[in-house]
Amino acid sequence: MKEITRRDFVRSSMTAGTAITAVAASTASSQPQAATEGRIKIVALSCSPRKGQGTAASLSVCLETARQVSDRIDTELIELAEFRINGSLAAGVAGPEGTQDDFPKLAPRLIAPEVRGIIVGTPVYFGGMSSLCKAFLDRAILLWQKDFALSNKVAGVLACGGTRNGGQEVTIHAVQVSLLCQEMILVGNGRPGPRIGATVWSGAEGGVLKDEFGLTTARALGRRVAEVALRVSVS
Repeated sequence: MKEITRRDFVRSSMTAGTAITAVAASTASSQPQAATEGRIKIVALSCSPRKGQGTAASLSVCLETARQVSDRIDTELIELAEFRINGSLAAGVAGPEGTQDDFPKLAPRLIAPEVRGIIVGTPVYFGGMSSLCKAFLDRAILLWQKDFALSNKVAGVLACGGTRNGGQEVTIHAVQVSLLCQEMILVGNGRPGPRIGATVWSGAEGGVLKDEFGLTTARALGRRVAEVALRVSVS
């Protein structure tokens, strides 16, 4: 067996490194071409039972920034306050006759092929997500059963708390766990200060739109979701 000298090791390592760099460069050069065709949509889902309040306003800031990333991006804000989502039907068990269930109307708007990014926003109640958010995530098991219909869509999470440190990050983590199970691509809010998601304070004087720190995280999240959604888009 031939003894490998230090010089041989360095030479072989340089060769392997060059090959890896070439493959990476080839992959990178192919991505912009794929990302220049077609429009994509970023959907923000407000899981607050109160329509048009802090969570929805914060998500609107996310979407505004997402649109600024590229003229290929369309956005839509969906407020679950307008829907009846019954979490107890998660296993597909039919409710009593006459039960109103709006999840079947909501699902197609999320799994549409042009939807490449979804931002889930929830108010923080006692250190956790809203019951409406939990009901939606539980019902989304139907999308998981439907050949992972949300797979490879980019996901970000925003939490809106009544105090500056009101459990926003704990809530974001809980929502992210469910989205991971859907094979979604999770992103945080990235630069300028990378965090796990957008943390907004509704108790600021003047409401969420006066919480400059929180809005910074919301803008960063919207931008990051849009950037990654463009990269993974193939149409």
